Amino acid sequence: MEELAPDSAETQRLLQRLREGEAHTLDELFARHRPFVSQLAELRLDPKLRRRVDPSDIVQEVQLEALRRMEDYLRQPPMPFRLWLRQLAHDRMLLMRRYHLGAARRAMGREVALPERSSLVLARQLLARGSTPSERLNQEELVRRVRQAVSQLPEMDREVLLMRTFEGLCFEEVAWMLKIDPAAARKRHGRALLRLGKILSEFGLKESDL
Repeated sequence: MEELAPDSAETQRLLQRLREGEAHTLDELFARHRPFVSQLAELRLDPKLRRRVDPSDIVQEVQLEALRRMEDYLRQPPMPFRLWLRQLAHDRMLLMRRYHLGAARRAMGREVALPERSSLVLARQLLARGSTPSERLNQEELVRRVRQAVSQLPEMDREVLLMRTFEGLCFEEVAWMLKIDPAAARKRHGRALLRLGKILSEFGLKESDL
């Protein structure tokens, strides 16, 4: 498995300042990565939890957990900082699901509830670049069909699609998280897009619907 690319130069600079005792840089470090964690929580939070837990709650919990564990991380980083925050968010969402719903999950994402905007973006990428929903298929129905189509993908292909397309991880990061080769991650991503386009077509969607 290929070695992961390091954090950005700015993130490395902030981490080094923390190691040197400049604790006030912690706020700046979290601020740089908050949009990523927020997007992850919005994408991955179990739909059954949304009446009890808001994605902003996940962001806050991740920040508190990172603060508690920062000293250990700075001493011996197990992975790049962004992926470490992602792991903390993933673990926190699993813990909240067990607490609120009383059932464990091996992985997030089996019940896909893509944010509405993400669903529309994906549909347009697959079926009609640059077009907009028409009266023939309202936006709510389009979002429902995209979510249903993503849920029908094999679990590994779905994970690669979510990590690469919506979380914004590079293929090397996706491969590292899933313990596969980057070439396999690329292949699965391409296959997932093809399968998703086919499923949407089977639902009767075509360019004139977007």
